Amino acid sequence: MLRALAVDDERPSLEELLYLLNADPRIGSAEGAGDATEALRRITRALECGPDGPEAVDVVFLDINMPGLDGLDLARLLTGFARPPLVVFVTAHEDFAVQAFDLKAVDYVLKPVRKERLAEAVRRAAEQRGTAGRIPVHEPDPDHIPVELGGVTRFVAVDDITHVEAQGDYARLHTGRGSHLVRIPLSTLEDRWRTRGFVRIHRRHLVALRHIGELRLDAGTVSVLVGAEELQVSRRHARELRDLLMRRS
Repeated sequence: MLRALAVDDERPSLEELLYLLNADPRIGSAEGAGDATEALRRITRALECGPDGPEAVDVVFLDINMPGLDGLDLARLLTGFARPPLVVFVTAHEDFAVQAFDLKAVDYVLKPVRKERLAEAVRRAAEQRGTAGRIPVHEPDPDHIPVELGGVTRFVAVDDITHVEAQGDYARLHTGRGSHLVRIPLSTLEDRWRTRGFVRIHRRHLVALRHIGELRLDAGTVSVLVGAEELQVSRRHARELRDLLMRRS
């Protein structure tokens, strides 16, 4: 059973979040804090008591935009602790997802919070805490990948993805209609999609061969045109890419 701390300076949002958390059977207890400073004091006491103490906190559901110490500041401070609680960001702002995942956040939930979406965040936290053994794990759909968009989980067809860009331990999927950040390393997608025509062209880019419009050579540099975007090809990948395109044609 997870012990949760919800942090939000807006009282109605905090009460709604606590209500949803207490309704989840995987949450053993849920307390609230009205700002990040109060939360930091609460977490410090919990860590001093130890993981089995009466005030222990397993996961913090954390708003970002708060006066004074904001949610990102608090998350950065927690990384300095030996055994910090897990962090799930709960925010109305989409713009901080990259920073949140760089801070090893378990999840990034957008407001208004839906019960089903919060339940998924709790499941991920429980899984990391090793308390989700009874939750069934379903095989992923090989033709689609789930992405978060405006607080809604949608499924993007792999065939629609033109290229993938590495962003730390995460990856940004590009399609003709936009991009989506997923919590999967580029190397994992490279292994998973190699048989689907994706090839590594750079340490930061994975490209679908079928979406390459042009291969360009200019003064010893190699690049490819994917839609309207030109991507550089590293020297180590240039020969392999050229051979693959020749065989494909």
